[in-house]
Amino acid sequence: MRPNKLRTLLQSGKPTMGTRIQNYWPSIVEIIGHTGVFDYVEFLAEYAPFTLHDLENFCRAAELHNLGTMIKVDAEPRQFLAQRAIGAGFQSVLFADSRSPADALACVQAVRPDTPIDGGSYGAATRRFAFMGYGGGADYVQALRDVVVVLMIEKRPAVEQLEEILSVPGIDMVQRGTADYSMSIGKPGERRSPVVIAAERKVIETCLRMGVAPRVEITSPDDARAYMDLGVCHFSLGSDLAILYGWWKKSGETLRGMLES
Repeated sequence: MRPNKLRTLLQSGKPTMGTRIQNYWPSIVEIIGHTGVFDYVEFLAEYAPFTLHDLENFCRAAELHNLGTMIKVDAEPRQFLAQRAIGAGFQSVLFADSRSPADALACVQAVRPDTPIDGGSYGAATRRFAFMGYGGGADYVQALRDVVVVLMIEKRPAVEQLEEILSVPGIDMVQRGTADYSMSIGKPGERRSPVVIAAERKVIETCLRMGVAPRVEITSPDDARAYMDLGVCHFSLGSDLAILYGWWKKSGETLRGMLES
């Protein structure tokens, strides 16, 4: 079984840095690997079209460059998506739209082994991450225990029940979601509203106090400083579509201006 890179970094108390993409083309994953600076790459499966074959090829490309892997999955069918992604080789799952402690528990159970000790629902399966480990041996079970569980805290009920959610055993990391939160409180798009900013700070401070790692998505390294001052040391830098759009818009407007001047 392959070592879980993100799990190892979290256990050693080291900072982590990832980036997220909606493109499942393995060459994009390899380009990220060739930079030599990222710990893991996240596939935004919640937003992108994909097949089960794509998940395996994504992980193969990451493994060539010692990149950890994370997948963001929809709220439903989260168990199916998480288990097939883990089977393909993903070592971390980011669950969207958790609203309650019961949701959080279901997310943890989806990835943990189906043993009396672990209480999960992942049984023995002939999938890529275990070849040829069918039978649920000790290494297989440990690999499932090592899967990093990340929750999006992005809905109003989740913020209101944050301490109860973080008390669920097995949650390793939390990603706050300001866009969804602003919608859920009736302020769609107001991501810099004082009430949204206050909720974000509450999430970060509560996570740090309760020993769950907070992660923040940023678009520029400059954005990290204020969060680092709060104690955050886990970041996801940029996303492919936003990067492409930003370059095309800025450069396209510049060239268009040159042509029309």
